[in-house]
Amino acid sequence: MSTFERHVLDNGLRILTANLPYAQSVTCMIMIAAGSRYETPDTNGIAHFSEHMFFKGTERRPDARAIAGEIDSIGGEFNAFTSKESTAYFVRCAADHRDVALDVLVDMLRNSRFDSGEIDREKGVIVEEMNMYFDTPRDYIGGVYDELLYGDQPLGWDIIGKKETVRAATRETFRGYLDRWYHPERMVVGIAGRIGDDAVERVSALLGDLPASTTGAPSPVQGYMNGRVKVFTKASDQAHVVVGVPSYPLEHPDRYALQMLATVLGGGMSSRLFTEVRERRGLAYYVYGVNHSYTDAGSLYSQAGVDITRIDEALTTIATELKGMTTAVPADELEKARSFSKGRFVLQLENPQGLISFGLRKEVLEGRAPDPEEVLAGISAVTAEDVQRVAQDLLADDKLRLAVIGPFDDAERFEKLL
Repeated sequence: MSTFERHVLDNGLRILTANLPYAQSVTCMIMIAAGSRYETPDTNGIAHFSEHMFFKGTERRPDARAIAGEIDSIGGEFNAFTSKESTAYFVRCAADHRDVALDVLVDMLRNSRFDSGEIDREKGVIVEEMNMYFDTPRDYIGGVYDELLYGDQPLGWDIIGKKETVRAATRETFRGYLDRWYHPERMVVGIAGRIGDDAVERVSALLGDLPASTTGAPSPVQGYMNGRVKVFTKASDQAHVVVGVPSYPLEHPDRYALQMLATVLGGGMSSRLFTEVRERRGLAYYVYGVNHSYTDAGSLYSQAGVDITRIDEALTTIATELKGMTTAVPADELEKARSFSKGRFVLQLENPQGLISFGLRKEVLEGRAPDPEEVLAGISAVTAEDVQRVAQDLLADDKLRLAVIGPFDDAERFEKLL
């Protein structure tokens, strides 16, 4: 198992490295502890929009083609992603070109022009991305569920934002958001693969002069409950559903027991949900169960795409499987889930991008150096009693909530099925 090395510069910026001597490539990633939950109602979508604009040109590389051309010239790949609590930019390339990758990433983050003409052009791109998102129920159902769970607060908003806020964005909107949150105390630079001997020194030379600044934190999530069912009416031949409950935040003491619960329920093609909903009853093509946690909130849920004429049976079956987790999990089923979780985790760490993504997520969201052995030990320590106790805490009583996209308009009929 690879070991991470952690360094902190004088300005508070953290550097995480993971050397894989056998690798021929390197992944350079910069992750910022700022995402869509750091927005206001008037700037919803600006975190994701900013991610787009960082690729549109700097003083040294004046347009998107110049930036892309430099990465293409070394045979590299680059991209970015925005979540509700973080944003990341990364380049994967041959190890010999590490310095080019770092230079391009830092140039983008420090010197992007945010040209008004480029902003206006990109608004059309973002709006079309929104149209694609809203027209893809398998994706959009997550947003419907988040709104049900969190309401009108940042965790309940779509990461992509609203058309009106995106269209209203100006250069000053971007500068206000970035000047508020993009500071060294919220940045972690990660390098994994064949990293070379002077990786920390190189990052220090590029970013060590950034001025330190205290940013504060976003508002904590507030408890929210406004009905148990939310229906988004849309003409379709298939309904998409999410059935779930609020769960635990990232660093909860029972996080590994919750992970085992979710794995038994819906991890892989031999899980309870897949076996019962798809294999035995033929109610869905895709169905899975997962837990997703934030720093101060979380949700355990199942998602599926189901036949609109059999939606009642599908929802009843999913709800039964969720509630069934409150009884003891057989030893062999728990061991299978344990091996599944460990195996998937180890596979993630086998390549530089997966390794550094794991490390930076731990560092950015939990504020501590990652330790793969700690994760494996935590999974190993979970007992059947732990899983049952967590299931009874989360799933007992009438706690299930449901989001639906499909040709329906009656939420009350679905509530009776939960």
